[in-house]
Amino acid sequence: MRSSRRAFLGAAATLVVAGCSSDVLGLRRSVRVAVSWSGQELRAFHKVLDGLGRLDYPVEVVPLGDDISTAFGARSTRRPDIVMLPQPGLVPRHLHDLEPIPDDLADLGRARLWKEQLVHDGTTYGVPFKTAHKSAVWYRPSVFQQVGVQPPRLWADWLDLNRTLTQAGVTPLSLAAGDGWVLTDFLENVLLGIAPAVYAGLATAADPRPSRQPQFAAALRLLGTMWSAPGALAGGVKRSLVQQFPDAVVEVFGHRRAAMVLASDFAEPVVRSFAADPDDTGVFTFPPLEPGAAAPVVVGGDVMVLPKPTTEDARDLVRRLAAPTATDPWIKEGGFLVDGQVSGYSPELTRLAEQLTRPGEQLQFDLSDLLGRLGDINGLWRVLTDFLTQIGGRGAAVVPEAVDAAMSELREVEG
Repeated sequence: MRSSRRAFLGAAATLVVAGCSSDVLGLRRSVRVAVSWSGQELRAFHKVLDGLGRLDYPVEVVPLGDDISTAFGARSTRRPDIVMLPQPGLVPRHLHDLEPIPDDLADLGRARLWKEQLVHDGTTYGVPFKTAHKSAVWYRPSVFQQVGVQPPRLWADWLDLNRTLTQAGVTPLSLAAGDGWVLTDFLENVLLGIAPAVYAGLATAADPRPSRQPQFAAALRLLGTMWSAPGALAGGVKRSLVQQFPDAVVEVFGHRRAAMVLASDFAEPVVRSFAADPDDTGVFTFPPLEPGAAAPVVVGGDVMVLPKPTTEDARDLVRRLAAPTATDPWIKEGGFLVDGQVSGYSPELTRLAEQLTRPGEQLQFDLSDLLGRLGDINGLWRVLTDFLTQIGGRGAAVVPEAVDAAMSELREVEG
């Protein structure tokens, strides 16, 4: 899961000290934890740390935002001891930088989708901390009721819903195109919905080539149909391109200039903080692309990894953070899902958690995380940003040419 939150950094990373103060006295080295979170999420993580009680070592939290991968840089006395990695797909590429997870925690990294990313040659290199449901759409039920529509059961219903809202003078979508991972989430859901075998093949390929898959182009065409509809995007393409994830959520629930937004479960605190009417919130999940097909469910998350060389204090902190009740303070704050847990959440997140554990669901891990450089800011993010720029609000007639251009650009990225 790409970082959704830019950390507010000055000339150097902001360090927040938790636990005891012995490091200041020079008696014991602190455990440094690199995170991608900022704002409300960072505050929630500090509540988790506070809930661990008194530790025998100090803890420094280093918010790196979207630069979290730099935590694997040159080793020094200031390097992180634990990385809360929002891109588990990076784990296989950094095995030489990582210590194995302690044996008593190893089974936690072997659960379901995590195993493919975190277990290599029988050794576990990461522990899930936070799960993300990336197929959630938050909306205002009052708007749907006023216009006389229901959450869509199929992709075609969603397109019809958008047209109905537009005709009623309501802008359907707020899009955080300033965060490229939101665009990839959208595409991943469409691709998983129409071609699960192609999605799975790309996710596991040693040399993935999306441009060679006709179904990838088909997914772009379907997505283009939604994004190109006149009046579909709040503020049009210009605002969408500079709008980051929290702003897109506020656009729906605070400013009320759009009816819905594709936003993972971790949007909940933003929704609760800025909703003009706290009771006017709802969630539906990405619908199937055709009758009889399974609904796509894209999953991401943050995992704890131990850069080399590790310390016993770092291992101790990972054990404490992996305890079943350790994350309760964050769950109480909202916007936090634990892998396999279906209780203790708000009604909206309970529904999302249940879908993640229901047998027969079409679950796949976040594809952009698994594509390496093809899925990052200079790859698929850029391709989809250019695609949106070409088609946004201009009508379906421009989509075929834009799809051809996007596939050509993707081939250049693939090399």
